[in-house]
Amino acid sequence: MIAILAITFPIYAAMALGYLVVWKGWFSSDDMRSFGRYVLNIALPALIFSAVAARSPAQVFQPGYVAAYAIGGLATAALAYLLFTWRGTDPQRRALGVMGSTCPNNGFIGYPIMLLAFPDLAGVILALNLLVENLILIPLCLLLVELAGGRPGQPVLPRLGRILRDLAKMPMLIGLALGMLVSILGLPLPGPFLRFVDMLAASAGAVSLLVIGGSLVGLPLYGNRSLAAQISATKLLLHPALVALAAAVLLATGLIDLSPALHSALILSAAMPMFGIYTVLAQRQGLEGAASLAMLMATSCAFVSLTALLWLLT
Repeated sequence: MIAILAITFPIYAAMALGYLVVWKGWFSSDDMRSFGRYVLNIALPALIFSAVAARSPAQVFQPGYVAAYAIGGLATAALAYLLFTWRGTDPQRRALGVMGSTCPNNGFIGYPIMLLAFPDLAGVILALNLLVENLILIPLCLLLVELAGGRPGQPVLPRLGRILRDLAKMPMLIGLALGMLVSILGLPLPGPFLRFVDMLAASAGAVSLLVIGGSLVGLPLYGNRSLAAQISATKLLLHPALVALAAAVLLATGLIDLSPALHSALILSAAMPMFGIYTVLAQRQGLEGAASLAMLMATSCAFVSLTALLWLLT
């Protein structure tokens, strides 16, 4: 257990430090947003590019991992949709619930945990996660939000196309595409350039955790507590369970092959709390209260759930 706490304690200590420096006024919420933009637009793209470009395509692309993660995520979205419908939730809150249940924060929280648990694979795991999340899970959830908030009768495909175009402009996906191009072509990169990219990549872990902690300061703690608790529980428990089930079925039928490390990382990736822009997207629908409560609950409770999963899986 000491070895497991050696992974989770530094992660949450860094988040607590981020909360403290904003709460004490040493940094402002605007500062944290600036740091967040740095991580999203510079550090994480550099990290993904470095991890992918330095490996062969066979080492980077793990179809078994992608299949299990995508199937488990889609199953989570479908079951969460049914559960929130059964609860009698209105379409906007239902879309918010599905998004919170399905889209994990693997950039800001997942990567630092993988860096401590699986240091040699952390960059590749992040790239695989972002591939599924940004091409399948996030567009699906954003489309649900659009359909819930838009006018009836508007065509779906143009909305989906706009969402995909916006996601394609993300620096992280551009870094992934460039890294894959270098890997496939086998292009040699100059040593000074690689050291520069690695230097930027090394800053991603710590800064991202400070940003997550600081972003929790000042969240509106009002709203539907029952709905927030359901979103949080679905994200931390149902999502990893369905990803684990998908992996178990695919492995048992011989359709995929996963190393023990990737198998553990797959389930852990699904167990992360929801992504950082969750409250921003909810704010557009006027539902930031429930989203903030859900994010606070999930981020806090994930210390226990992730520690337990790490103990079971590693």
